[in-house]
Amino acid sequence: MDSQFGLANVWTQGDFVIRGVAVLLLAMSLASWMVIIMKALDIVRHKAFARAADDFWHSEDFAAGLTKLGSDAANPFRQLALEGREATAHHRNTKAHLHDSLDVSDWITRTLRNGIDEVTARMQSGLAVLASVGSTAPFIGLFGTVWGIYHALMSIGTAGQATIDKVAGPIGEALIMTALGLAVAIPAVLGYNALVRGNKSVLNKLNSFAHDLHAYFVTGARVSTAGQSSVLPLKKGA
Repeated sequence: MDSQFGLANVWTQGDFVIRGVAVLLLAMSLASWMVIIMKALDIVRHKAFARAADDFWHSEDFAAGLTKLGSDAANPFRQLALEGREATAHHRNTKAHLHDSLDVSDWITRTLRNGIDEVTARMQSGLAVLASVGSTAPFIGLFGTVWGIYHALMSIGTAGQATIDKVAGPIGEALIMTALGLAVAIPAVLGYNALVRGNKSVLNKLNSFAHDLHAYFVTGARVSTAGQSSVLPLKKGA
């Protein structure tokens, strides 16, 4: 029974189309899981950066705050802090170009927004793979099923035997391709939704941090809220 039916028999008895569909689904599955694992690790790392960013505002000065953010060049919170400081220094020390005539608030806002856009693009890279796999894998599997059923019916017609034992095996094996398509698509869709939620959480914290940075570089103090009354302004040290 095992030698006549099952996945192994689908591969050995299938033509180049069936094998091509199977290989394509396997490649799509591997690509999806690679993206899911890598992006999930990135989200975990970025959430750790976000927790460190909360301690930034409890520092004595800007330099001490940078130390609390760590030395990882991939830390988007540290990148924003450095870019904001450089933008502030550039605006105050030079007046040679047209863009330097912008208001300091607008100039810092533009710099921080560009930084957030770059981080957003990096975080969202790869998600298109999951979206493509989730939307196309079921149809690819269905195509393999239709192709397999067609050839199974042709073989049955040629043999002249249409008993249930002759029909059930080939048709059932053809339906395996649809199941494989769903098995590839479902993790891709779930992974996409989970990663989008994780990215949204990180980006919300990054936007909040950028808002506070903007207020600090413009006014010298973080924007205060009811839950942050005990947070002292950072000194304007480098």
